[in-house]
Amino acid sequence: MEIQALNGYAFFPMSQTPPPKSYSYESAGVSIAMGNALVKAIGPLAKSTARPGSTPDLGGFGGFFDPRGAGYTDPLLVAANDGVGTKLKLAIEHDRHDTVGIDLVAMCVNDLIVQGAEPLFFLDYFATGKLDNGVAERVIAGIAEGCRQAGCALIGGETAEMPGMYAAGDYDLAGFSVGAVERGEQLDGTKVAAGDVLLGVASSGVHSNGYSLVRRLAADKGWKLNRPALFDPERLLIDWLIEPTRIYVKPLLPLIRGGRIHALAHITGGGLLENVPRVLPAGLHARIDADAWEQPRLMAFLQAQGNIEPGEMARTFNCGVGMVLAVAADEVDAVTAALIEANEIVHRIGAIEPGPRGCTVSGSAEAWSARAAWEASHLA
Repeated sequence: MEIQALNGYAFFPMSQTPPPKSYSYESAGVSIAMGNALVKAIGPLAKSTARPGSTPDLGGFGGFFDPRGAGYTDPLLVAANDGVGTKLKLAIEHDRHDTVGIDLVAMCVNDLIVQGAEPLFFLDYFATGKLDNGVAERVIAGIAEGCRQAGCALIGGETAEMPGMYAAGDYDLAGFSVGAVERGEQLDGTKVAAGDVLLGVASSGVHSNGYSLVRRLAADKGWKLNRPALFDPERLLIDWLIEPTRIYVKPLLPLIRGGRIHALAHITGGGLLENVPRVLPAGLHARIDADAWEQPRLMAFLQAQGNIEPGEMARTFNCGVGMVLAVAADEVDAVTAALIEANEIVHRIGAIEPGPRGCTVSGSAEAWSARAAWEASHLA
């Protein structure tokens, strides 16, 4: 800058620097307009899940639900929340965003039905670094589909755009659901008795637990996920792995209300060994026979690829059983028939016996690729 002198004094000309930068929320990476557009786009999805008692209009500060409008007179409310876990990484890396919303709903509502509660409504939380409305709409469409499968209303949620919190393209999901059961009809384990039979309802795949191990195997073994699976040349391996969690609400609810189920266990993290004891009272032990059902091809593949011991399979994966029912021996045939009529696959997998509160899974040398007869136990 040129310095000028006048009568022996130096002075500087008026500054030519530009005015200070004006900041906005959008310049920081958050687009309110994009968020508003997403809310408008998913409004019809929420309305498609409407059910008695719900007011599924989005845009307010909260969602209303009337239990009496849903037919309840003296309900106990039951709440559950969950996520999808690292299965989301597979969805993001392989552009499979359409069904992880079903997983999100399933992980919550399946935890409600095991209490005897009918899921009434659902709220979701979708967080990302930069909102991509195309991806977000696909995810939320899956959430709406999961709600329809469960018979609950999607009455609200939150979409958070948080620059710097997530890597490009990444997002996270959380779900929250509330259900109701008439007072006195809840499933709390008190009806379970020695001699009860354990029925296993088939899973649709890995569901939404164990994916840290699945992804480690994929990386270490160099799986080509976009190629046909070794055990199924007609289907890509990624499609097997991304298969959404089965929702068991509609086939189980009539049986619960009919008093035909003593207890239910949703097989999630901890597998059969750790989830079944959660619904047992003190003094009762669940004994499960691994020879009672054929291990699904996907589970056999995971076990072989990781050289996983049978006992470790029983405490990590669902091993082909997504829900376990404890029923009286004289109800087994009727309950099995009702589930088959509802298009479920059912196996008689074990029984309840006196003993320390816990679970034992055992099998012969032919069960789950074992090298000899085996047994794994967990005490609650």
